[in-house]
Amino acid sequence: MSSGFVHADGDPVVITDTPAPLFPGDVLPPDIYTFQPAEFWQHPDDSYWLQFSNWVIASQRANSALVEKFGEWADRTLSGSPQALPSNASYLRIGFATASEYGDPFKFEPEGRFRLDIPTVQEKLRLIVESESDELIPLAERRRSRQIPSDERTENEPTGALRFISEIGDAINLNNDIGIRLRLPVDAFWRATARKQWPLDEHWKLQVQQRVFYYHLSGWGESTWMGIGRDIGNGWLFLTSSELEWVHSNREFEMSQVFNVYKDLNNRSSINPRLGVLGESQPGWRTTSYFADVTYRYRLYDDWLFGEIIPAFDFPRDKSFKDQASLVLRIEMYLSGNLNQ
Repeated sequence: MSSGFVHADGDPVVITDTPAPLFPGDVLPPDIYTFQPAEFWQHPDDSYWLQFSNWVIASQRANSALVEKFGEWADRTLSGSPQALPSNASYLRIGFATASEYGDPFKFEPEGRFRLDIPTVQEKLRLIVESESDELIPLAERRRSRQIPSDERTENEPTGALRFISEIGDAINLNNDIGIRLRLPVDAFWRATARKQWPLDEHWKLQVQQRVFYYHLSGWGESTWMGIGRDIGNGWLFLTSSELEWVHSNREFEMSQVFNVYKDLNNRSSINPRLGVLGESQPGWRTTSYFADVTYRYRLYDDWLFGEIIPAFDFPRDKSFKDQASLVLRIEMYLSGNLNQ
């Protein structure tokens, strides 16, 4: 298990520094499983649902292999090495999501994201191609990304970049990316990202991320993210995070403050309640929105098919801070050679 904070399409969560057994003897207790032992060997009843689910499983296995092979082929081609390196982190994620506000009918819309992350023979150089980049998405949208189906998100173009990986001192990770937005007219960019983590004491951890970027057509910007988290007992993890971002096109700062807790309920499901505040600096420092949501995530099959239920409340300034309730339902499939993605 890696140390530090881990992003999952929202605010990061904190995990422990060193691997440790969840339970004494590395043995999971029977009550963590969601099925009875006698049910494990039962034969499923034939049905249309079983036929459909078998088709989904077969499709995932076939297409996951294609994604993995494509990443390995690109790795070998660009690096000139006869063997692909094991740190290839390419993935493809597709699904369907719908959001309903105050009784509006549900309408499922397709979603898709991808990332081609290719190491080269030079360990400090990578090729990164991704469907969207954080700095091109408004801060308020990033902090509420799981609440928003794809048809309501900011339109974005894929980017491709060469990433130069280096270190400052013993522990500050520094990445420099030089690339283009894959669109016409072509928009060249540069971005630098530095990360550092400190243990504050035996329980609390602090991580800071600083990013500076420049796009030829839209100008420069920067963002500063800071998170403090710890294990608060009984399986719950806590994180409070703050972010300040300069938006050059609007000549203003945007900010967010999010309080986040997370728990694995069993080996199939997790729950993630959050409270957040969003703000801006123009025409003066002010709050633009409050929000609260709870993400219930359930592993439908293996480690690549998931379902989500996200009830949420938003209190935006442009609606006089009146509550805007919504319910998001999502089914998501990971097509990846690296299932940890």
